[in-house]
Amino acid sequence: MHPRRPVAALAMNRFGAEQVLSEDTLAALGAVTDLRYPPLLDDFTADGADAVLAEAELLVTGWGCRPLDAAVLARAPRLRAIVHAAGTVRHHVTEACWERGIRVSSAAAANALPVAEYTLAMILLANKRVLEISADYRRTRARRDWAAGLPADTPLGNYGSTVAVLGASLIGRRVLELLRPFGLRALLYDPYVSPEEAERLGARSVGLAEAFRAADVVSVHVPLLPETRGLVSRDLMGSMRRGAMLINTARGAVVDQDALAELAGAGRIRAVLDVTDPEVLPADHPLWACEHVLISPHIAGSVGNETRRLGELAVAEARRYAEGDDFAHPVLRERLGVTA
Repeated sequence: MHPRRPVAALAMNRFGAEQVLSEDTLAALGAVTDLRYPPLLDDFTADGADAVLAEAELLVTGWGCRPLDAAVLARAPRLRAIVHAAGTVRHHVTEACWERGIRVSSAAAANALPVAEYTLAMILLANKRVLEISADYRRTRARRDWAAGLPADTPLGNYGSTVAVLGASLIGRRVLELLRPFGLRALLYDPYVSPEEAERLGARSVGLAEAFRAADVVSVHVPLLPETRGLVSRDLMGSMRRGAMLINTARGAVVDQDALAELAGAGRIRAVLDVTDPEVLPADHPLWACEHVLISPHIAGSVGNETRRLGELAVAEARRYAEGDDFAHPVLRERLGVTA
């Protein structure tokens, strides 16, 4: 029996559509749904939006999707499922969606892959001290004994170094998986993960204080929630080994940035920040001037050809919905309090 083809529509901004939806992806989506596109629903009040919303059973959402509140849902009486071709759904899936019982899926698993790969690269570079050594090499134009220039208790190299992962999120779990071949010791801080599960993930379960005190690299992978805002505190960063590295690819507000600027500015610790709070720091923020801090503009997630994974996952989820199967990557209402 052929699967039915539910009426589907696209709700995202033009940038999101251009990044995620190739011609092949649109064709594949059209093969498993009765896709009403155009129009692109980047504004639910635009001309033509009412007609599409009235018929849509499935919305494929993406970056820039407006909130699906009660007023919008009243104009979408047939809507039963949302497939988000990006990560978090917090910005557009409202309480009204859950109250109606709308099923929700997210491509967060696909977006986790490049973030984990970026994190792995930075961990390996951090332990080799590539950024500092290459900068020194450029200044001196001469070979040196790099290890001799470090304090006696400062490690150099990856073998046997300790990496602490904060949060067994999709990204955190993938980072632990990628670390396995490199002869590193892995620690995991996550209050929702048992020591036995941490061991299965290839890590030793530790408390937050031990994670910072024992690691050469601490990598942050916790969602931004009220209880995680400022989680990476002055005291925790101050307890890190001299020359240890903090990597943040999660959310800037998880870290006390003022304390980090002071500690990094004094040469106590180093940092790789792919996220800050705000996303673009003020021009006079002291972190810009820290020699031991690398700041990138939120590029660890899907960029360029990596965004195609998001569209491909959305198509796969739309196919599962059309065939009457459960989503492979559901977003569960009861998990919202501990997920991004």
